[in-house]
Formats: sequence, structure tokens, C-alpha cells
Amino acid sequence: MFAPRESVAQVEHGLALAPRFDPQGLIPAITVDSATGAVLMLGYMNAEALRLTIATREAHYWSRSRQALWRKGEHSGFCQRVDAILVDDDQDALVLKVRLDGPGSCHVGYRSCFYRAVDLDAADAGSGPVRLCQLEAQPAFDAAAVYAGLPNPTRV
Repeated sequence: MFAPRESVAQVEHGLALAPRFDPQGLIPAITVDSATGAVLMLGYMNAEALRLTIATREAHYWSRSRQALWRKGEHSGFCQRVDAILVDDDQDALVLKVRLDGPGSCHVGYRSCFYRAVDLDAADAGSGPVRLCQLEAQPAFDAAAVYAGLPNPTRV
């Protein structure tokens, strides 16, 4: 399904998909809402996840915490329907444009995994930890209920 990487010209200007996976066999995939352009999440794909995403037009990822392939929405029902897959210039990063089949993409319950931002105005290098600002006031769904019984993927 993927072309071999044969030359810089082929990778940068060719019309064959020749993704470069990192040493762990992964490629980062930024997922955005097709309608609004809002960033929903950053995930990683191995070759099988990318192949399944292209074949089914549903987003599949590789879970680094569980070391397992997963289809977004397999537990929550909040699938990501893929409208487009953008490939960067050296084919080592992807952007998925998706439509959500539910209120959110974040395992914490927010629409976006990027529900906070660095408070750049309040940041002072010598005054302790940099503060975050909340971008989404409330979760979009009850994550505890939706993911009941599943381990939290966040690692400390």
C-alpha cells in the first residue's frame, strides 16, 4: 500500500504515499474537525492503523500506553469519520480532517484533547510553574461513565 522511500525528490514531490515511521514504527497524526478546523487530538499511527484508516475512512491509531491498535470510538461510540488525510512535505506527519459521531474526542470528556492553553500573558520565568488557561469551560460528556471499567491512558 505504501511506496518505498527512494529519493528526496520522490518523497517531497512525488504522488505516491511513502510515509516515514519513527524507530518505534509510528507516525504522528494531528486530528482536526473538518467543519471548524479545531484541533481535536494528537495520536500516533503504525502502518496497520494508517492502512485501516485509509481503507475504512474511520480513524485508527496505535496506543503507546496500551501497545495496541484501536479504532477511535470503539468504546465510546464517538467515531471519527475521515474526510481527508494531509501529508507533510517529508511524509513523517499527518493531519486527519474528521467528522465526529459524538460530542468529543478526549478521554477526559472534552470535545478536544487541547482544552487548555499556556497563559502567555502571566508567564514569568522566575515565579514558579507556568499557568494554564481553560479553553473549554465544561466537558462535552461524562468520561467516567463512557469509559467505565477501562484503564486511564494518562501516565504520570
